[in-house]
Amino acid sequence: MKTISHLVFAASLAVLCPAPGAALAQSFPSKPFRLVVPFAAGGAVDTVARALGQKLTAAWKQPAVVDNRPGAGGNIGADAVAKAPPDGHTVLITTHGFAISPGLYRKLPFDTMKDFIPVTQLTSSYVILVSNPKFPAGSLKELIALAKSKPGEVNYGSTGIGAPPHLLGEMFKSMTGTDLLHVPYKGDAPLSQALLAGEVQVAFMPLAGVLPHVKSGRLRPMGVSSSSRSATLPDVPTIAEAGVSGFESTGWLAIFAPANTPREIVNQLQRDMASAIHAPEIRERLPNWGYEPVGNTSEQFAAKYRADLATYSRVIKEARIPLQD
Repeated sequence: MKTISHLVFAASLAVLCPAPGAALAQSFPSKPFRLVVPFAAGGAVDTVARALGQKLTAAWKQPAVVDNRPGAGGNIGADAVAKAPPDGHTVLITTHGFAISPGLYRKLPFDTMKDFIPVTQLTSSYVILVSNPKFPAGSLKELIALAKSKPGEVNYGSTGIGAPPHLLGEMFKSMTGTDLLHVPYKGDAPLSQALLAGEVQVAFMPLAGVLPHVKSGRLRPMGVSSSSRSATLPDVPTIAEAGVSGFESTGWLAIFAPANTPREIVNQLQRDMASAIHAPEIRERLPNWGYEPVGNTSEQFAAKYRADLATYSRVIKEARIPLQD
């Protein structure tokens, strides 16, 4: 009887005193929430983070503060989150560049797999291959033919060594058997100016940054990297349609929490982030920023993240891109 009484008492305590993680989740958030953006203010990631922060502030009745920590290709901000208390009050919002860094840098101050928990993929995005209108190749097939006839003479621009536009250029070269000359620039703005001026002939660019130039005719669209055509530019074929079978690449913005953040809090973050990104006032603005809302589960995004890590690591090795310090 004594044993049964003890069991009943223990069961009663379990009901009255929930598990530590569940108790934390019930009180979360209990203080201001920090969205760390590892890039400068004013960019696409910062814009989405601020819109997201407004929705979370209203939902949680706690301030959701955007904390810009630019530098080292996003690694400074990521390191700050890796070392933050794992209580869910500090998270990282970053791009698919976070899946490139482990294969690109010789040494990182953190381990992307061990020091972070993927919370959710907020958005999906694609890029567009554009050229200067004076470039003699008017289509993707003509670009490939020209590049094959003049190895090393046709160039493509990027936003830096190892940046997504660089890796896409290398993927394009590998899949088409062409030899294009890589010309790196320090960011989207100088690359756009170089395209407009004819300093570089083609480049993979975020849609939001070049859409006005495409619509005005100052840049020529050759194809989009997504699996289906863009609703914004329905007349522009996908790169696979235009002549490079199997070519597809989509980027993302996503949320990561420090390792050891309680699963209950990770789940709540995922649910609330997904709800915010699908809110009409954000969802309607995303296409103009070049994004589509996602908001998948932690497990779904973790699987995609692992796959992207493997893909980018392979591209970096095959292209013989030197490891960066």
